[in-house]
Amino acid sequence: MEADSSVGVSKILAVAACTGMSLTYVGLLYAPRYILRLPPPVSFNEYMLRRFSSVAVSSIISLFMATLLLLPVWDSGKTHITSFLSAYGLKTDHLWQAVFFPLILTALLYLGPLMTAAVDVIGKQKQEQLLCAHGALGIVYSAYRELLYGIYGAVSMRSDVLAWRNYVVAPLTEELVFRACMIPLLLCGGFKPYSIVFLCPLFFSLAHLNHFWELYYQKNYGICRAAASVGLQLGYTVIFGWYASFLFIRTGHLVAPIMAHIFCNIMGLPSLSCIQRGKATTMAFLAGIAGFFLMLAPVTNPVLYNDNITSCKCWQGFCKFKSEL
Repeated sequence: MEADSSVGVSKILAVAACTGMSLTYVGLLYAPRYILRLPPPVSFNEYMLRRFSSVAVSSIISLFMATLLLLPVWDSGKTHITSFLSAYGLKTDHLWQAVFFPLILTALLYLGPLMTAAVDVIGKQKQEQLLCAHGALGIVYSAYRELLYGIYGAVSMRSDVLAWRNYVVAPLTEELVFRACMIPLLLCGGFKPYSIVFLCPLFFSLAHLNHFWELYYQKNYGICRAAASVGLQLGYTVIFGWYASFLFIRTGHLVAPIMAHIFCNIMGLPSLSCIQRGKATTMAFLAGIAGFFLMLAPVTNPVLYNDNITSCKCWQGFCKFKSEL
């Protein structure tokens, strides 16, 4: 499908809309207190549930805003819902590739820490085997214990509001707003893909500036301490934003950056402590970094995730709807 040049948005309008989405995402977090004037939450869980509701509303607003500016669906009576959703990377074709390939690629960055964890687990198993009369019994015991821990962790997550925030709500809403809504809009505004990879994370960082206000006014941090804390977080979000934007543009699947986001939230910042644990973990760390950059382009090749690649500016083919859709 070729782009219809008669339909589109200007760069200024695209940037303004993305800025509005970012500010809306942050601003609605404070709506229950400052706009709705609700009484203070009686528990931390209630506080987090209010925030979950706020980001859900802001995500819907962003989708509505992007739809009005990006997709002239109202001009086409034959627009299919699948085509409409695909504009935001919400599609089911090549789903397993979009889930596993970015996940494996992201795991390469953590190969050193993962190797360190594996060494620790093996070391614990060896110690437990010495406590048993037979080595096989020790292995079975260790596997049984790890299985119980895994089940307990999965069950306890149902009531762990922070786990829901880190592994469900934040990855879904942030990737939906800052990738699925913004990137197609910027593409249709005429920005080049490589420019968007570096531009889009700036909006993502803008949504984290509220943390400075919280640290400075609510937790009584000094200016320097609050700025240093927020600066470190902004640096990490910018780097991750580059990667997530690259994944979305290359694959056209929203699930790709979502899986990377969840994995990074689970693992945290990549630790360099593994290089102090020995040659094996150091080599794993270096091999993972090298493997990530070597495999970045091949593993995210659009051909792996789509049946048809067009010459449209938004290569997914949905930056400009045509009447025949």
